[in-house]
Amino acid sequence: MLASIPSRRVAITGLGAITPVGKSAPETWSALTSGKSGIGPITHFDPTGCNARIAGEVLGYDPTASLGTPVHPRGAGTDPVLSPLTPKEVRKLGRFTHLGLGAALEAYIDSGLDLHRGTLPPERIGVNLGVGLGGLPEIVATHETWRVGGFRKISPFFILQSAPNILAGQLAILLNCRGSNMSVASACATSGHSLGESARAIARGDSDVMIAGGAEAVITQVAVGAFAQMKALSTRNDAPEKASRPYDVDRDGFVIGEGSVVFVLEEMEHAKRRGAHIYAELTGYGATADAYHLSSLAPEAEGSRRSMNLALADAGTAPERVGYVSAHATSTPGGDGEEAAAIAAVFHSSRERLHVSAVKSMTGHLLGAAGALGALAAVLAIDKGTIPPTLNLDNVDPACAALGLNFTPKVAVEKRVDVALANSFGFGGTNASLVFSRV
Repeated sequence: MLASIPSRRVAITGLGAITPVGKSAPETWSALTSGKSGIGPITHFDPTGCNARIAGEVLGYDPTASLGTPVHPRGAGTDPVLSPLTPKEVRKLGRFTHLGLGAALEAYIDSGLDLHRGTLPPERIGVNLGVGLGGLPEIVATHETWRVGGFRKISPFFILQSAPNILAGQLAILLNCRGSNMSVASACATSGHSLGESARAIARGDSDVMIAGGAEAVITQVAVGAFAQMKALSTRNDAPEKASRPYDVDRDGFVIGEGSVVFVLEEMEHAKRRGAHIYAELTGYGATADAYHLSSLAPEAEGSRRSMNLALADAGTAPERVGYVSAHATSTPGGDGEEAAAIAAVFHSSRERLHVSAVKSMTGHLLGAAGALGALAAVLAIDKGTIPPTLNLDNVDPACAALGLNFTPKVAVEKRVDVALANSFGFGGTNASLVFSRV
């Protein structure tokens, strides 16, 4: 149970996802459990001259497409929300906001809350949608516009396109959410922190509902070029689907991705009273800092280990009860092994019963949305009884193999999971771990 007010438990009642492998949560889950890759050649810009030319792109998403279920967040008889954005609004907002609104509206519809808005004050609904790098493509494009055409050519909407909190603000306007409204920015741990902090807000009584998660859309020359210069990206350009290979001896870096994953978190009794489908309960949250290095994990992943232990303690759950760890594992030579060693240390007495997997092997690294994607895998493993695989795990790195962990290679596993843990770690040495439990 989350700390502060143990009587207020946190249910997960809605899921939404727009990812390189699917334009909805069910489509994304189907792809993840069938081992489908969404990684291919970069199409968002011409990557000629860059040594990394592949990415997990979201292709063909239309933020103006009509919702399957129009919603009335201001009550019956008011104008419905028919789509995430109008064509005019698309031009005013950045791509990360386009993706984030789509996933958030899917999660809201999935929760069924719209039918109960008459009994839920909008002041009790908050939003916490994080973004790691914000509107970087819009920043790059606007700089070029200024360089060529001068100040008068800069769009008056530029700030709205690029500011990280605009996604949360726009969603609050769409869905009449008048509670706390914020945007976490903690690199690749962003949406893990967004979920954890939102759960804490419900637990301590600040909100009854939180719409939480993350979005990212920075597949642009500057971001890809910069990560490539850091030698962080895979250069397996001739075989994109095989490039992201966590724990494999031949891994050579991560693949950049984009997308959005959003949850509806709800106070448990409120969810039960209205008969909501409860996917799982968010029972534990741990957040730590390595205080060691800006872009490398601490030795033996000390900070990551502490975040997992804190989350388990917060949940009041013994490590032996955890059946699945949705790992941060990005496919980098150093990071995967360090995290794996931390997992092995935390779950040393139950390693033979534990499954670990890395869904980034199929989507690439969604940066600010990565934590929520990992959480999605953990939650649906509980709800559906299936553990998604680690794709491209042909030859386990001997150092990882020596840990005795089951990295769920290539093929999904059917298994009842009562408790799952999801990790997300980011540059700056920031860590988030979340524990989810069957209700």
